[in-house]
Amino acid sequence: MGNPKAFLTIHRQEAGYRPVHERIDDFSEVEQTLNSSDRRTQASRCMDCGVPFCHWACPLGNKQPEWQDLLYKGKWREAFHVLEQTCDFPEFTGRICPALCEKSCVLKLSCDEPVTIRENEASIVEAAFREGYIQPVHPVRNGKRVAVIGSGPAGLTAANRLNRLGYEVTVFEKYELPGGLLRFGIPNFKLGKNIIDRRIRLMEQEGIIFKVNTMVGSEVSAKEIVSTFDAVCVAIGSEVPRDLPIEGRNLKGVHFALELLSQQNRILEGIAIPPKSIINCKGKKVLVIGGGDTGSDCVGTANRHGAASVTQIEIMPQPPVGHNPATPWPMYPQVLKTSSSHEEGCIRRWNLASVRFIGDKNILKGVEVEEVEWLPAKDGGRPEMRKTGRTEVIEADLVFLAMGFIHPEQEGLVKELSLAVDARGNIAVDPTTNQIAGTNIFASGDAVSGASLVVRAMASGRKTAAAIDKYLYPHKS
Repeated sequence: MGNPKAFLTIHRQEAGYRPVHERIDDFSEVEQTLNSSDRRTQASRCMDCGVPFCHWACPLGNKQPEWQDLLYKGKWREAFHVLEQTCDFPEFTGRICPALCEKSCVLKLSCDEPVTIRENEASIVEAAFREGYIQPVHPVRNGKRVAVIGSGPAGLTAANRLNRLGYEVTVFEKYELPGGLLRFGIPNFKLGKNIIDRRIRLMEQEGIIFKVNTMVGSEVSAKEIVSTFDAVCVAIGSEVPRDLPIEGRNLKGVHFALELLSQQNRILEGIAIPPKSIINCKGKKVLVIGGGDTGSDCVGTANRHGAASVTQIEIMPQPPVGHNPATPWPMYPQVLKTSSSHEEGCIRRWNLASVRFIGDKNILKGVEVEEVEWLPAKDGGRPEMRKTGRTEVIEADLVFLAMGFIHPEQEGLVKELSLAVDARGNIAVDPTTNQIAGTNIFASGDAVSGASLVVRAMASGRKTAAAIDKYLYPHKS
């Protein structure tokens, strides 16, 4: 701990976002960066706690106090080497992680000014790329081959770990480019796709083979892959969205959120979209149903299209600002989150249930909603929703359903391999090893856990890679 009193004299300083009037006209990353001197100053605020709750809260087990101290001392290379021990892709988590570490930082719990851990992480890895600290690694091959199906955060992490261990790794991706959710789910204004491309190029230089436009379980036999490779990691994500099967669902203008988000990302990649399929929010009244991050991403995308208005509704009550006594530490704080997209223009409303979609000549005109109340459960369980009978119609030309994802796709690979699923429809595995009993098949990420955070998917990928290594080399020390 280089400066033991910094947390007393230096306040938290975030890099912040580009001005709204500037960023609203493009899809470039909205987040800015601090200069190196200010970044080191922010790192000095780390208290190097005897029990680092930040480390405990991180699914990857990042050693935040260690690399914060090295960053403060200007030892950027050393800071990166500590960071890469636990995190395969800090350039991703440093941009899009909700920073569970910061929610458990002692300075968060004591004075609501946590160390800027996420931003510091991004600065370290960008310096590592910029200064050439990151170079291709060429491990000695062990003669065994592993297939990874899916190139989202879990699949990429598993592939990276296994490749570094000496396995010949082939990644199968159904879409046009690698990256999965990172590529086609997260908007460019949060994660520029040049960041993904840079990492994929490095992984290819290290020997990983990417086969895109390859749907395993349809275009390619899953059974053939299982029989051809020594082990298989299934990392297909949780892509089946939660639907809203109410009256008028089939009206023109009602879409799942990812229809908008993935299409916009493809357009920015230069991938051709049939003109009749293009969703354009320009001049439209847009309603987003669902109050989470995916809904927020729809808000930001609609604003960049030039929507006439954007409204986001949520069936749950509005969370409190700053602190929620119902979710004290060490629980994740359920508090109001205002994203960069919300700052750009959005009406936000809570306690609204969707009743029916209203249309004219099969074209969406609005959504009837009903106000609801939430009553504390008598048994201490989940709160009980009560309808109030108070209804209204929200005018809308476009609706985007952003209510989460329920489970991985059941057709194709899962069906062909007769993979068992749990009560929620996720792939059933041994919880210790992520292995499917009696097979050389492992599963990882959201396909096992259900839709979750990128950082948790990456942690699952590391766990699965270690389990595959132990399976193929059981006597390895």
